[in-house]
Amino acid sequence: MADTIIIRVQSPDGMKKVPSTKRETAAGFIKQVAKEFGFNSNGFSIYQNRNKTGEIDSKTSKSLSILKIKHGDMLYLYPSGSVGVPAEVMDTAAAHSSTSLPSTSFATSLSSSSSASSSSSSSSMMPRSSSGPTQVQEDSIDQYLAKQDGKIYRNRDAQLCRHGALGKCVHCVPLEPFDEDYLNHLDPPVKQMSFHAYIRKLTGGADKGKFAALENISCKIKSGCEGHPPWPEGICTKCQPSAITLNRQRYRHVDNIMFEHHTIADRFLDYWRKTGSQRMGYLYGRYTEHKDIPLAIRAEVAAIYEPPQNATQNSLELLEDPRAAAVEEIAAKLGLVKVGWIFTDLISEDTRIGTVRYSRNQDSYYLSAEECITSGYFQNLHSNPCRLSRDGHFGSKFVTVVATGGPDNQVHFESYQVSNQCMALVRDECLLPCRDAPELGYAKESSSEQYVPDVFFKVRAVTLRSAQLTSPLRLGAPSGHWVH
Repeated sequence: MADTIIIRVQSPDGMKKVPSTKRETAAGFIKQVAKEFGFNSNGFSIYQNRNKTGEIDSKTSKSLSILKIKHGDMLYLYPSGSVGVPAEVMDTAAAHSSTSLPSTSFATSLSSSSSASSSSSSSSMMPRSSSGPTQVQEDSIDQYLAKQDGKIYRNRDAQLCRHGALGKCVHCVPLEPFDEDYLNHLDPPVKQMSFHAYIRKLTGGADKGKFAALENISCKIKSGCEGHPPWPEGICTKCQPSAITLNRQRYRHVDNIMFEHHTIADRFLDYWRKTGSQRMGYLYGRYTEHKDIPLAIRAEVAAIYEPPQNATQNSLELLEDPRAAAVEEIAAKLGLVKVGWIFTDLISEDTRIGTVRYSRNQDSYYLSAEECITSGYFQNLHSNPCRLSRDGHFGSKFVTVVATGGPDNQVHFESYQVSNQCMALVRDECLLPCRDAPELGYAKESSSEQYVPDVFFKVRAVTLRSAQLTSPLRLGAPSGHWVH
């Protein structure tokens, strides 16, 4: 057992750990690699270096110890005919360890701005092919930001800097786009870094993101487990989805929303002004760079399309839209994409002076559970193409805008996105709203038809000794844990 070693083999499809021994011949080791990856013995080549140098001959009888291959070493596998496979594919190949990223409560507030209101806070799913992450066609704004430097440059401090004009010190050296201290001192403070800043953080450091991989959360039982009968007769730790604890998401996919002209919002509000009924519409526009935050994305709204719907003062029901395909075609010819949806929640307080009720606040909720679920549904329909995800998509840039009363009893536009955790719970049909409390939602109980993992949220107890209590979501999570 002392001769047993583990060799890591990196391929364009991912990394696998191959057990072997020091005395194993190179030919025997290559046969073991072929078995692990499902290749023919002559269908690939293995190199000791990423730049395709130090090839291991499949016909040699030399042992691994003679070839100076030690426990924990990394070898690089290239399929036959893959001469053009770039090193970036090997760098970003997804590892096989499944981890869920930290995520904030269900909804993450965005900063929104328009000429008509005060400032406040696109693609469909694309399966990743087996040839590597470069096959994913990312949105143009993502391609643009990926090429930007992103660093925060600072001027020389006359009092603290003791060097010449061409020198740099800790007081004036450029900051990384994910520097939390810098983001917290902006006005207003930025609570979540941009998604591309988060990617820079993952791909930074000495390894340059060699093993950086974004994993989508799954709440379903993994298929193909043959060690036991299928659910509900059996389940094991290999196929059982992990429990989810709702945490704060450290990044956001869209950082700002702007209406190109105030008349866009005014025309949308006319229906409520004339009928008193609520209204819903889809936001069409484009994604651009938001220069107030490093590597940030802004959704610029150019038009609002109002689909067929049944509206009352307290409810909205979407109907089948026979013109949906024509609208998408026209928008595409105009260079516009569907960037989000907007709905009203307005109740007149005094019609003489035109005030509205201020109902959505920290004492009630910002988004109801049903609205969070609807937002998660839309975001899953418009997932974000991403080359660092083995699925070819990660998160969403689809936004939710609410026209509601503000603290001054005037109409305000508040914008949100639900987190990746909420998207996963909605996609896998694990989350339900409470009927008698709009701010509460709960996770379904497991049944013979569906296994639902445990979902927890944290409650901070303010006592003599500060503590964090974890409670199951099936008891109901208030909106304060979902909206930030």
